[in-house]
Amino acid sequence: MNTGGPLLLAYLSLAASMALVGSYVGLSKLLVAVFPVLLLAWLRFGIAALAMLHWVPRQPGEAPLSPHDRRLLFWESFLGNFLFSICMLYGVQATSALAAGVVMAAIPAAVAILSRLFLHERIVPRVQAAIACAAAGIVLLAFVKAPGGAQAAPAPWWGYALLLGAVLCEASYVVIGKRLTGQVSPRRISALINLWGLVLVTPFGVWQALRFDFSAVPAATWTLLVFYAIAASMVTVWLWMQGLRHVPSSRAGVFTVMLPVSAALVGIAVLGEAFTAVHVLAFALALAGLLLATWPEKAPASA
Repeated sequence: MNTGGPLLLAYLSLAASMALVGSYVGLSKLLVAVFPVLLLAWLRFGIAALAMLHWVPRQPGEAPLSPHDRRLLFWESFLGNFLFSICMLYGVQATSALAAGVVMAAIPAAVAILSRLFLHERIVPRVQAAIACAAAGIVLLAFVKAPGGAQAAPAPWWGYALLLGAVLCEASYVVIGKRLTGQVSPRRISALINLWGLVLVTPFGVWQALRFDFSAVPAATWTLLVFYAIAASMVTVWLWMQGLRHVPSSRAGVFTVMLPVSAALVGIAVLGEAFTAVHVLAFALALAGLLLATWPEKAPASA
């Protein structure tokens, strides 16, 4: 049976999902300069909840949620939506979009390890090589120096610690999502975990909203916020869950390398962060890892 078409679409969905996540990680640097972090997270979940209301009801022919599915949905949202947003937004605010790209390139390795521990998936040599490529890209980016003699004030250690926390949250999101896609449709997963995120962050968001001057926010920032909300909670989750239905989570985890690449590119192209030949090499390694993970297996020779 030829599965090339569905598999290619799954790969494209996974890559597009992580590229979008990376773009809003980078652009969030602009948003956290205007909105307090918890208010920003609350607005994100609220806007996306309105957009996804029609995805919440169970569709005809879809099985009702079991208690196990409900627990997985909560943890998927708590780790992959709520905690990831808090760690990522505070981490980017304290460091930079490029730093977020550097640290988050560790996601494929974290996914492979969690998949091995919790899903008992075998990590084949090619995927191991792909993880090594992503890790090599991190090391290269970590040693990039700012051009010229000027030195910026060093970012606080806790900013990098929060970005590492976001890495673990995103890896958990990938592994739990693989379990969920067998029982629940991608659209319904997207809507339900967003609603959980909204419930979890609402007390903190309301607290910060009462002290915030909304009239001072320019129209362009509101437009960026709507893009961030729809991309983060609706489009990326749906694309990711669609891809996970056809790809093992350890291999899907390699596609998270698109997250740091796109985050770093946004930092360079939009935020004016430095770009050097070392960045080019790091991105080439990341893409090499992507090819290693997704290149079609050789068909067994016919007798």
